[in-house]
Amino acid sequence: MALSQAANYLEKAVGHGDNANTEQNMTNPGRDREKYADPSGEKMKALAWMGKNEVQVVECPKPKIIEDRDVILKVTGSTICGSDLHLLHGAVVELQKGDILGHEFCGKIDSMGPGVKNHQVGERVVASFQIACGECMYCQKKQSSQCERTNSNTIENAMYGGRTAGMFGYSHFTGGFAGGQSEYVRVPYGDVNLLHLPDDVPDEKGLYLSDVLSTSWNCVVDTGVKEGDVVAVWGAGPIGQMAAEMSFIRGAKRVILIDGGAAAWRLDFCKSKNSKIETLNFSDLPRGTTVTAKLKEMEHGGPDVALECVAGEYAKGWAHYFEILLGAETDTSEILNEMITSVKNFGRCGITGVYVGFTNHFNIGSLMERGIRLIGNGQAPVHMYWEELLKMIQDGTLDPYVMLTHRIPVEEMDILYKKFDQRADNIQKVFVATKFSDPPAPGAPQLTSYKS
Repeated sequence: MALSQAANYLEKAVGHGDNANTEQNMTNPGRDREKYADPSGEKMKALAWMGKNEVQVVECPKPKIIEDRDVILKVTGSTICGSDLHLLHGAVVELQKGDILGHEFCGKIDSMGPGVKNHQVGERVVASFQIACGECMYCQKKQSSQCERTNSNTIENAMYGGRTAGMFGYSHFTGGFAGGQSEYVRVPYGDVNLLHLPDDVPDEKGLYLSDVLSTSWNCVVDTGVKEGDVVAVWGAGPIGQMAAEMSFIRGAKRVILIDGGAAAWRLDFCKSKNSKIETLNFSDLPRGTTVTAKLKEMEHGGPDVALECVAGEYAKGWAHYFEILLGAETDTSEILNEMITSVKNFGRCGITGVYVGFTNHFNIGSLMERGIRLIGNGQAPVHMYWEELLKMIQDGTLDPYVMLTHRIPVEEMDILYKKFDQRADNIQKVFVATKFSDPPAPGAPQLTSYKS
């Protein structure tokens, strides 16, 4: 928390860069009602970050159009992601009290600026979690997550040697944009960052093109999973589950899913959806037996590919726990080291779980000596994949329902955050409904209320 606030003060003192050409740092329209709030005075419910490990459902003004290419969306579906927990825990810097969270959402267009020519009011659309201009060097290559014009944060540029695109609901570190865990949201460059949802794709499937499906597909494709590979996936949450499914789509011979502790139930859940998935519960390993040793027992030489779908904030051992606690590192290297030592010589390791800064005790020797390819998959370039993935949903190749377990009202998102953080109630992936949502589609979960 102290680090996050220090980063806020430093960014304010140093100032933003001059690369962005869209309004930033408007994470809640209530902060400047005259500039950002709809003149009708209409209010909305939204989930706001209120401090480390604290979120609240608040009432705030509906946003208004402030730029020609803006779209105001009535949110009909959003969700919670493991990445949101990094915000909850304060692992991502430059959060401010009252910031509206949420980077995965779909909805119906409420209004548009005059520069939006390819959509119409009332149209069903899904938003990409990143905000792209559609015109810069990276956008021309469909590398939308690295857009040069939507995030001018100076600290990110200094830490990383470059900036990512702006992102919805993901702190001022990524531009400071209000998120979609709300009833309305402003979408900058709405002509670029919204994809039409056809009638045969309900919100409960189309929503996940926003992030989880694109992120999982990018993890698998970017790490080079191919026909005949043996793939090990760390983390059995929604990203890990869909990475396992997509590895089979890409021709993998075997997929081994790894998890344990409070999340061990997810292994059985994923296997119940696809019996070909093999599981490894690290909590059940005999004392002295490592994940690496077990994987090499299961497959001669180890897997060909390792996919990291967890994140760097979850330390397993005391050394990394205290180093993170004391600020000596931001991320643990434990899973990365397991991956590197587990794969075959010249194996491939892809990192999709969020790592925000620096790590200690990294096994660079094994990486170099054994020729391991370590690939940072990056924030997934949604625009590169979402049309292809939409077709895969339509033809039945890909079924998002395999991960979907709950439907929750937006009014109860604060409760959902706590339960999701605790890996409770067998919550895998959630559809968060608003007053604008259609009734549940056939095959989708019915509404669950934790207050009733």
